[in-house]
Amino acid sequence: MTTSDLEKLKKDAALKAVEFVRDGMVVGLGTGSTAKHLVIALGERVRAGMKLRGVPTSQETGALAKQYGIPLIDAENRWAIDVAIDGADQVDPQFNLIKGGGGALLKEKIVAASAKQFIVMVDHTKQVPVLGGSFPLPIEVIPFGWGNTACAIEALTKSLVVLRERNGAPFKTEAGHLIIDVHMNRIDHPGELETALNLIPGVVETGLFVNRTHIVLVGTAQGVQTLHVPRK
Repeated sequence: MTTSDLEKLKKDAALKAVEFVRDGMVVGLGTGSTAKHLVIALGERVRAGMKLRGVPTSQETGALAKQYGIPLIDAENRWAIDVAIDGADQVDPQFNLIKGGGGALLKEKIVAASAKQFIVMVDHTKQVPVLGGSFPLPIEVIPFGWGNTACAIEALTKSLVVLRERNGAPFKTEAGHLIIDVHMNRIDHPGELETALNLIPGVVETGLFVNRTHIVLVGTAQGVQTLHVPRK
């Protein structure tokens, strides 16, 4: 499947996600290639008369939302988010996610946790039987003592940890933090791992999104599948 084919599937999933947005809602706006399609589509709804306000998960998304006329809520405010919609790097059968490939995982998790409903849009290649393997787990850490934090993460996971770089320099998040990418063969117990990682001093947040997703929209060649979280 070509890149353009996958891009179409992402767009299809994003257009389906727009159907969950109602007039007057506060919407959490994700970050990444699929979320761009969502923001553009919502901008068209706003121009057609829909009333909504957005909470962006990155400066990039915020700038795109403003470009397409979506009113934004002050980032310092307390929000009551009706629905947050975002992409993911991996989705397992229990709707657990790996996110953070774009470096916005901290804001993305804050927004997802603040929303009454969290909807994830992916193309079918992002579905995996178990998290890990083909995609590393991003972990946001503070710069101070990051090497020690990385050693603690390595000891816990017994996996290769790599400081993310961009253009030959350490990648910095919008909050000024660093990202360590952990290359794990498989993550069998994501909830337990998320808890253990968050206990390491220096860890700000992990790219594991566990028990947060309500609906997954999967773009496939046969159309968009709407998957609801399995009942416990």
